[in-house]
Amino acid sequence: MPGPTPAPMPPTTPSPLPSPAAPAGHAIALLAPLTGPNAALGPALVNAAQLALVPEGSPALDVRDTGGTPDGAAAAASAALAAGAGLIIGPLTAAETAAVVPLARSADVAVLAFTNDPMQAQPGVWPLGITPVQQVRRLVGAAITQNKGRFAAALPNSPFGQSMATALTQAIAAASGPTPDIRFYESSNAGISATMRDLSNYANRRGPVEARRRAALALHTAEGRRQAADISRESIPPPPFDSLLLAETGDRLAWLASFLSYYDIETPTVQVMGPILWAAPAARTGADLNGAWYAAPDASVRAGFDAAYTTKYGAPPPGVADFAFDAAAIGRVLAAEGQFSFGALCRPEGFAGVDGLFALQTDGTVRRGLALFAIDHGGANMIEPAPASVTAPGI
Repeated sequence: MPGPTPAPMPPTTPSPLPSPAAPAGHAIALLAPLTGPNAALGPALVNAAQLALVPEGSPALDVRDTGGTPDGAAAAASAALAAGAGLIIGPLTAAETAAVVPLARSADVAVLAFTNDPMQAQPGVWPLGITPVQQVRRLVGAAITQNKGRFAAALPNSPFGQSMATALTQAIAAASGPTPDIRFYESSNAGISATMRDLSNYANRRGPVEARRRAALALHTAEGRRQAADISRESIPPPPFDSLLLAETGDRLAWLASFLSYYDIETPTVQVMGPILWAAPAARTGADLNGAWYAAPDASVRAGFDAAYTTKYGAPPPGVADFAFDAAAIGRVLAAEGQFSFGALCRPEGFAGVDGLFALQTDGTVRRGLALFAIDHGGANMIEPAPASVTAPGI
């Protein structure tokens, strides 16, 4: 499988032979924020792209400063296209990408952007950031294989919560599953409590049990009190779902997680799932989430890239450097094959990137092979490796 593979880590498949001098129109334009609000990230993007283009015969890299603004990105793209760029990698943000797209489309030049905003995906424009859709597809696929196909979600009423809801709806529709029960809450403890109570149908589940307990106490006898105590220890029926998607982090997540047991949403009956943000221990501090899942790249896969970058530049790469390396490496591969066409970018087998397998789709979406992790007493363990094929479930 030809694809971007970080040196010196051995590639998983043979790499194409280096091309001779890059043909006209085969320069790669990197749009990076070398000045402006995101200037701290710009040099790392340049470094990562240059690292991918070390092999002899790689295409030229034309670095253009976006200034971290949409207007700056548009100006940088215009200059790069006028200079003959055959492929644009970057820019960093969704707003910058939106400003670049009309120019690239009019020139019939592909864009491999670094944003994870799925709204930027369209034919010829691929957001390489890890999106909610990619994460949720992996979670949904894993849950269905474990016969936990009745999905619900309790999500913040925010752009991120809305994007997770859209991802869940799309993933379940693709799997031909039943419509999920999705609830949104305002960011208050009372709002979260009310949403979790309603979503779990707590009143109707607990009500009959509580009525029996009160009836036993109403006997005003020792036997009645004994019966009431026994009833209090009974398990109530499970909620009307067996997979629950959450999207909080930090203190709000800890508060939300406390309502899981309060409203009898118990593991392993219900599989709790969340975003890739949970990979950072600080994002789930204080939250009792033992057994909960999230989907993320397998860190061991990127070890070679981390080592090569650190050796060359003296410091480890920031997260977004992954996407700059992969985008530039794709450009190197395609230049060696003699074309930057949209069809070549959408090769069915995909590419082996820094964070694992990914495949560019004709509609601008990106399929990613993510590993599955389970939280265990504050830590996290990989319980399923990333898929090795673009045809695997959940990719």
